[in-house]
Amino acid sequence: MNELSAAERFLTTCFYGAQGELLCAVSGGLDSMCLLDVVLRWAEGRGICVAAAHFNHGLRGKTADRDEVFVREYCAAHQVPFVAGRGDTRARAKREGLSVEEAARRLRYEFLERAAAERKSVAILTAHHADDNAETMLLNLCRGTGSAGLGIPAVRGKVYRPFLELTRVSLEAYAAAHALPHVEDETNQEEFAARNLLRHKVLPVLREINPKAIENMARAAGFLAAEDAALDTLAAQALDRVETAEGGLSLDWTILQNVPEAVRGRVVLGLMERTCGHRRDLSAAHVRAVLELKKGREYSLPYGLLARNNGGALVLFKAPSVPEAVYLAPGETVRFGAWCVALDGEETAERFSYRLNLPGPVEVTCWRSDDRMTLPGSRGSRTLKRLWADAGVPPGVRDGLPVLRLEGRVAAAPYLGVDLDFSTGKTDAQVTFYIEGETI
Repeated sequence: MNELSAAERFLTTCFYGAQGELLCAVSGGLDSMCLLDVVLRWAEGRGICVAAAHFNHGLRGKTADRDEVFVREYCAAHQVPFVAGRGDTRARAKREGLSVEEAARRLRYEFLERAAAERKSVAILTAHHADDNAETMLLNLCRGTGSAGLGIPAVRGKVYRPFLELTRVSLEAYAAAHALPHVEDETNQEEFAARNLLRHKVLPVLREINPKAIENMARAAGFLAAEDAALDTLAAQALDRVETAEGGLSLDWTILQNVPEAVRGRVVLGLMERTCGHRRDLSAAHVRAVLELKKGREYSLPYGLLARNNGGALVLFKAPSVPEAVYLAPGETVRFGAWCVALDGEETAERFSYRLNLPGPVEVTCWRSDDRMTLPGSRGSRTLKRLWADAGVPPGVRDGLPVLRLEGRVAAAPYLGVDLDFSTGKTDAQVTFYIEGETI
């Protein structure tokens, strides 16, 4: 009996006629030792090389070192090329505000991708199986995922997972039949991690309800993956109509309104990904906020992105970098990003030209979150953020605006005018904010 025929079919489908090396991720546990054995047997006589990659997460001290030695010695005994890596998972988790599990996953895949690139491997193979798939489905359901998160993809980039149709029980039977040695990760038995709770408490209950629950969930994940791909195709068709505009990418709102609701979020996510170059840290909350943007409003996204609803289209663009502060003397004009700021004693017809009292040297800077102004006729000071919001100035615009300061205090700002403390006095000057060649 061939317990792992589904894995062999997967390998044949994906790598028939391939040349080069398959890099197997091998922790030393039962699942990954089965993976290495199955791939070695399948590759024999096909002109395909197989190598093993092991990553030490620095979490389990001597037992982790033991695992690395085990895999290294097994590979040496079976003439399998071996590469190892290690990292400080807890330090990465603390530095980036991640869970230990997520930090470990990122370190591991970064190592695997690096090793595959250095070795020129054609693919990375991991031992994720149907039980892992079921755990992922349940975890992501608890987090409120869409269909894209319901299951582990069989193929993503250079990563391939031949065991997704196989249960842990079938792998245990294979290991026993072939007398495969392995090491046990003692943390798999601890129930502090959500995944371990599912493994030891929830999945056994599901099997009591239906002995084929894990296999059925794996099949459902396959259906969902096919449906997910179909929705992605519809989203891609909408994204084909994206245009370049306003220094970024633009999509007519009617295109978004005419696609099914299930596709709309994917289109927005694709637009964000195209603008910044990747999808990491772009969440469903960001997509929802963009879709709910009111006309004339903007929304700040990760990686310095801004989304703007200009009425006819949704526009995504990179926010301009903040200019350096500059000093401004009477009679001078200085540049601040796209703006010019002039200081002299002459009246002007410019919209943002203000008469003010300046008894000392002034500086032109960007705004700060704690900046406040008291405008003539107001009841007290308010933050610039609030004042600009009330004036209808969107975030993406205000971030590039020049602010005139005297000894650190805001004296004047475009769209707002002059602070009350600087609006009267004997030392008069005229400050003008303008963008050269444009009518604001």
